[in-house]
Amino acid sequence: MLIFAPYILTIMHRFLFLLLTACLVQLSVNARTPKREFRAAWIATVANIDWPSKPGLPAAEQQQQFINRLDELKEMGCNAVIVQVRPSSDALYDSKHEPWSRYLTGRQGQAPFPYYDPLEFMIEETHKRCMEFHAWFNPFRALVDSKKNPNPPGHITRTHPEWIISYGGKSYIDPGTPEAREYVIKVIMDVVKRYDIDAVHIDDYFYPYRIAGQEFGDSRSWSRCGGDFRDRGDWRRNNVNVFISNLNSSIKNTKSYVKFGISPFGVWRNASKDPKGSKTNGGQTCYDDLYSDVILWMEKGWIDYLLPQLYWEHGHRAAPFDVLLPWWEEHSYGRHIYNGLGVYRMVAPVKAPWHSPNEILWQIRDIRKVSATPGFVFYSASSFNKIPGALKDSLRYKYNRYPAIPPAMPWLDKKAPSAPTLKVNVKNGNAILRWVPNDEEPGLRYAVYRFVNNEEIDLERGDKLVSLQRGIEYTDVDAGKYTSCTYIVTALDRTWNESRPSNEVSLDRQ
Repeated sequence: MLIFAPYILTIMHRFLFLLLTACLVQLSVNARTPKREFRAAWIATVANIDWPSKPGLPAAEQQQQFINRLDELKEMGCNAVIVQVRPSSDALYDSKHEPWSRYLTGRQGQAPFPYYDPLEFMIEETHKRCMEFHAWFNPFRALVDSKKNPNPPGHITRTHPEWIISYGGKSYIDPGTPEAREYVIKVIMDVVKRYDIDAVHIDDYFYPYRIAGQEFGDSRSWSRCGGDFRDRGDWRRNNVNVFISNLNSSIKNTKSYVKFGISPFGVWRNASKDPKGSKTNGGQTCYDDLYSDVILWMEKGWIDYLLPQLYWEHGHRAAPFDVLLPWWEEHSYGRHIYNGLGVYRMVAPVKAPWHSPNEILWQIRDIRKVSATPGFVFYSASSFNKIPGALKDSLRYKYNRYPAIPPAMPWLDKKAPSAPTLKVNVKNGNAILRWVPNDEEPGLRYAVYRFVNNEEIDLERGDKLVSLQRGIEYTDVDAGKYTSCTYIVTALDRTWNESRPSNEVSLDRQ
């Protein structure tokens, strides 16, 4: 026996090593798979960037393109889309205030043919897939090209030319004019009231990006409305502050569950100008150039989530991702911070690191390590069709292999729905789950958990979430792969508060 002792010890060491490795791998997978995470993509309509592929397509083709886009994002694990419904004071929906967008029909003011309401259609298809629909508005852009004005007589550039300022070849609604700000709020609130959106989303264009040697021409509103402000920059920031505060109040007073999110430029201020700023050297900043004090909005609770556009790589010389990610997280003030990731940088890249998916995947790993409420949004959806499939495959089969529930926002609502009652039957080797809701609240979603081979029940494990859905039935075609399966279902309300677990139901093949 002593002759074989070293051999036996070697086998035992290998077994223990393999067991430890397996445990570490499983722990690593669990760590990479948060149960709650916001995963989305922007779908830009301006210039037909993402949808529809070109103006003037038949309604059925537009609809199919959007369905294809949703299905692709769903396969990559996304649980939300951010769709641009007002690119330049026009509408991709039936509006009484602004004309139909030329990006939709090819002619400003012309409705789709055959007629349908794209926004109603998009919301319905998005909700079918248990995804959130965030309606994205560009608040102050009036014309993408000041020299081309295809707008009908009812467009804002014609009805209120005194509100319009041309700058850098584009035209903008003046944020310094109180009546103009109220008009924009009225346009947005029309959508909040009439459509079943989950969130209002505003991009980074408040005052336009600064152009060297050109001054934004708001002298008239400054003279009329500047009041006691001595500094025009402070006055401009106050104009945007008032707009954000009033818009938030209007949204919450109308539909308290509708979220309000903003996607600012990725640098608030440089530390060289303000010790509270990030250790970056951004050429332009939110505070100093776009006159948007986004940190104040978070601190005041005027917005529900902030989505800074972090389109730079780790180690970037002016704005490193690894510096900005923790900086924004440190300034969340109890609200959610998600992160915009620049997949567009991978389209025809001219230099590293954008020639492979490694940078984006590294960013996702960092977000999951650093963020209290992890989330990321890809800019933009069509980029995935212009790059090799490695990133899409990595998301689908590894990083987002399991569905995720968007983080809850307790300041909106923290009352969870009642737990459903679960029954499970077996048919043709599949487990057929059906449950009865014990709550009459509309719009409920359901999370289905599966635990196999007598493993411990732990509802915080993201890798145990097998389905997130609106229906009250689920077929587990993989049940036959395991010796035993235990199922639990929970209910989720509009703001993703989760009920207590249903009754446990187990199937045993032994």
